[in-house]
Amino acid sequence: MISEKVYKLCTSKESVSALLAKDPSLTPGEAWKKLFGGDEAGEKESISTAKANRDNHTPEDLKRARECGNWGPTEPSELFLRLYHDALCTLDKSIAGCMVSPSLMGSCGVIPLTVISVVPDIMRHMSNLIVRAEKEVILATNYWQNSVASKYITNAMRELSRRAGERGDRIVFKLEYDRGSAKQALKNHMSVSPKEYMGTAVNIPAPEDIPFIDLEVVNYHRPMVGTFHCKYMVVDRKYAVLQSNNILDNDNMEMMTHLEGPIVDSLYDMALISWNNKLDPPLPSANSPAAQGGVDSFKTDNHNAMFSQNGAINGHSAVVHPDQMGDQKAYDYQPRAVNQSSALQTSEGAGNVTSSQKDPVTGPGTTANMVRAAGETETSENGVDGTTDGMEQAKLRGESGPIEHDGNNLGTIGKLQENAKAIAVTGDVDHIPDPEKEHHSAVSNLVGNKTTEKGGEKELNAPGLIGPDAETKQFLSEGDQQLPQSQIEHPSPENNLLPEHTTDDPHYDVDIAGEVARVQTAVSPKNGETRIEAVTRHLNHTKNVGFKGNAPECEPEEEMTPYIPHPVHEPFPIAMVCREPYGTPNHSSVYNPQNEVWLSALRNAKKNVFIQSPTLNAEPLVPAIIEACERGIDVYCYICLGYNDTVSRQASHLL
Repeated sequence: MISEKVYKLCTSKESVSALLAKDPSLTPGEAWKKLFGGDEAGEKESISTAKANRDNHTPEDLKRARECGNWGPTEPSELFLRLYHDALCTLDKSIAGCMVSPSLMGSCGVIPLTVISVVPDIMRHMSNLIVRAEKEVILATNYWQNSVASKYITNAMRELSRRAGERGDRIVFKLEYDRGSAKQALKNHMSVSPKEYMGTAVNIPAPEDIPFIDLEVVNYHRPMVGTFHCKYMVVDRKYAVLQSNNILDNDNMEMMTHLEGPIVDSLYDMALISWNNKLDPPLPSANSPAAQGGVDSFKTDNHNAMFSQNGAINGHSAVVHPDQMGDQKAYDYQPRAVNQSSALQTSEGAGNVTSSQKDPVTGPGTTANMVRAAGETETSENGVDGTTDGMEQAKLRGESGPIEHDGNNLGTIGKLQENAKAIAVTGDVDHIPDPEKEHHSAVSNLVGNKTTEKGGEKELNAPGLIGPDAETKQFLSEGDQQLPQSQIEHPSPENNLLPEHTTDDPHYDVDIAGEVARVQTAVSPKNGETRIEAVTRHLNHTKNVGFKGNAPECEPEEEMTPYIPHPVHEPFPIAMVCREPYGTPNHSSVYNPQNEVWLSALRNAKKNVFIQSPTLNAEPLVPAIIEACERGIDVYCYICLGYNDTVSRQASHLL
């Protein structure tokens, strides 16, 4: 059950962001202490009661959970309320564990765009949002590394400064990352000086390069293992993105959601709490809640003009409109051909394990194909040790001098040291950058010949294949439209090619519709390519340039859509369920909102559960999955075999 104290906190109007708006002299940390005191809620008996009654939600329990959120015009389902109820019960153990003011945990919003692609596509959208900022940007990531990915952001910062200068404005920019330092044993939130963040390893622009941006940078880590694992951005307190990737180069498939509406206030509040330090200068949007501004992307019916009558993206064949999509069928698994980097290559052909292959289950895609530092061998048992070995080999080659901060060139030792730091903070051994390759040389190879296959007049289709009801339409239409109508209807010049947006050749768009058109053009076949060849080229933009794929050819309507636009839709309930970084290497922090929602979802599922993750080594989750299966629930787990096994070897693994 939800304790009385937690109920009062959730139903109050108090929040860290609201208090800072009233008293900007406070730091977010001071505001938190003033509102909520210490970490403990003080009703420990409620914790045992809640755990004992996890499977016995009463109508009164669900009613109280419903009253503990600000759902706007939406109505949470019973399943949603069961999960939300269990998340709220964890606040009796630690209010701080939720990393957001309790009054903002339950909210609502919309998602105009989803990105499912490689890192460059996510960085493209982030860079577009940055250059369109009018007042402020808050950007947070687990790990920032000088890379093609970071160059999308730094290019956008320079462009934003230029635009702000032309308008006579200044932009407040807060950037937070986790690059662990021994000094953080004394102070977790360390302000980063320009001298440090301008260094080659990070390479953020100097203040004189962005004269119309007031930039602050904070390095946040809670020793020993309390990683700041968030990856998000909030722009003008109107737009928020939540993504899976760090700001560094890898070959992962990543995801991002673009959020608008009242839920942005929850992310904004969480960002302030994570920042903790004094805001100097303060954020200009402190008195402009997203809940009062409407949803910019949905303010007119023109957002739906991206979709043709058959539900495809205009000018392309991929059907993305949910009302027009047919049943999806997964491709059958076929053995990989030997030209794949993770294929088993033997004299007898693909599919046979060689005598030197140690793990026939995970295959060389998780061992031999791992990016290694100089000198690391296939027999290395630990990725960090391998990196250290590589540094020793580099010294033997005469590369033992200090790191030279000469532009983008770290040198082999510098990259090896940077890789070791990245491993320590992120735990990601498999996807650290290759120290023998330059990050920035790949981009220029991809610009190539940018010609269109088809001209002709652009068809402006009737908007609104679906639409909100009158009440929701009024809710979405609050606030002022910022873009001219002509730009919304025609985001890009007609009959002109849309060049790819790269770090060497930036092309920014005025809205999501323009971004979708540009990215879809980039992933479409050109110069005699097949669809799969076009997709392979696009996915290997930064890493593995020139890699030849062998996936089966797809139907035109199944063309890859890295950017998936969503038609105008009604707001839906969203709960902010976080967990704070926990430094002590034990399991005392497992009872927190985020973990409890995962477990509650498995306990309360009626039909099926889908889990997608690079690893599955959370000890409490494995028995919960088994229990759900024993109840007759279909549980689908998409897990990468062998991903990060080198750093997870001591953890409990399902696989």
